[in-house]
Amino acid sequence: MDLSQYFTSSDLAGIAPEIILTITALVVLTIEMARISRPGIMLSVAALGLGLAGVAIAQGGFDDKLLFGGMLYLNKFSMFLDFLYLFVGLLTLIFSQGYLERMGSKSRGEYPALILFAVIGMMLMTRANDLVMVFLGLELLSLSLYVLVGFLRHNLYSNESGLKYLLLGAFSTGFFLFGAALTYGATGTTNFSGIAQAIAAGTVLSDVYLYLGIGLLLTGFAFKVALAPFHMWSPDVYQGAPTTITGFLCTAPKAAGFGALLKVFMIAFPETFTQWQNLFWVLAALTMTVGNISALVQSNVKRMLAFSSVSHAGYLVMGILVQDMAGISAVLFYLVVYSVMNLGAFAILSLVEKDEQDLTFRQFRGLASRNPLLSAAMAIFMVSLAGFPPTAGFIAKYGLFSAAIAKGYIWLVVIAVLNTLVSFYYYFRIIVNMVMRDEKESLQPTTGLLTAGVLALLIAIVFILGITPGFLLDITLNIATAVS
Repeated sequence: MDLSQYFTSSDLAGIAPEIILTITALVVLTIEMARISRPGIMLSVAALGLGLAGVAIAQGGFDDKLLFGGMLYLNKFSMFLDFLYLFVGLLTLIFSQGYLERMGSKSRGEYPALILFAVIGMMLMTRANDLVMVFLGLELLSLSLYVLVGFLRHNLYSNESGLKYLLLGAFSTGFFLFGAALTYGATGTTNFSGIAQAIAAGTVLSDVYLYLGIGLLLTGFAFKVALAPFHMWSPDVYQGAPTTITGFLCTAPKAAGFGALLKVFMIAFPETFTQWQNLFWVLAALTMTVGNISALVQSNVKRMLAFSSVSHAGYLVMGILVQDMAGISAVLFYLVVYSVMNLGAFAILSLVEKDEQDLTFRQFRGLASRNPLLSAAMAIFMVSLAGFPPTAGFIAKYGLFSAAIAKGYIWLVVIAVLNTLVSFYYYFRIIVNMVMRDEKESLQPTTGLLTAGVLALLIAIVFILGITPGFLLDITLNIATAVS
């Protein structure tokens, strides 16, 4: 059988990063089976694989490429997000060192391997040029996350969150798959460009099937990125998952979800967006409001940050609603800044957290007097999440709001600003507990040299992008031309 009719050497070269990460994951599992595994060895191998995958992406160049008969589309947009996934995956592995043992779970090779497989799934989602490929990437990502969320086998919270995520994740996948099937039935193709051409040419079999298919696809995406009212899984899952995985879950997979959502609606459904414009408006307003109001009443810090993540998803929908280069650029910038802030915050939570203990605000009391550097880092991340200058969080929100105002969404921006003011309370609640209160039985967290160095790097990024954001803004604006 001649395989060249199915794929060429250029196709294989295009998926070199995925091949490298797959081989790395298998090597990590082989080391585990050989019983020569040590956490440091597995981290080094996984980090090497992520680094080589980054080199392969850079070697691929900036030219647009269609692979495997149009199933994958490589451009500057997918390349930018690929580097973000690799960065988040590497930092998650670094922050996980020692955490699993402290939480009563033996360090195993499955953990870094599953993170690598999750990164592959995210890369496929945003490289996809076909609904089938989006589905395959989504499933690979989801299956890896189901296991990672329930990785602490002796922790009932982790078991519960893993089961909930599995059931609701499978449910949402059904919506996405049924939406793809209806879209195929209406247009005769699942290729993004083919769908757009069919809609533009007026050769759609049934408008009812098409709009129902788009609605179900949007519902599937809304589940994955936790848009209200499809967000109710996130607080339980975030609370029960290992804290380092919670940080991973609310950053890179959310970026992949929004990246795929952007591509689908900008490339496949631009002609029908006017019909869905009001729905996106309502989703943005409802998500940011529900997220912030719910976060106000939480006593568990991880649940509070889960609802905070929901509210930030509402802000990101504003960028998709804008439907132009400024909106896409603002979304990409926001995803980078949001990932940096949350990775740092959850890394500190993993240091403060005690074995199988509910992580409440009480555990932060007096932290500033016992570990001033760690408390200062946490305060910086909270201030940035709240959107105060001169942090990157302020620039990220300003970019989204200004893009929405330019398109005439004044009332939506007013709602977003009011929600931002509400968020100040629960972000500063942590700072108040660290600085202004004391607790004799609170924890004495210790920080390793590598973790401290990475936290310092994240803090530097928060301030650099807050004071001189021009470099990254130029990059994101250039990348936005590849989608718009």
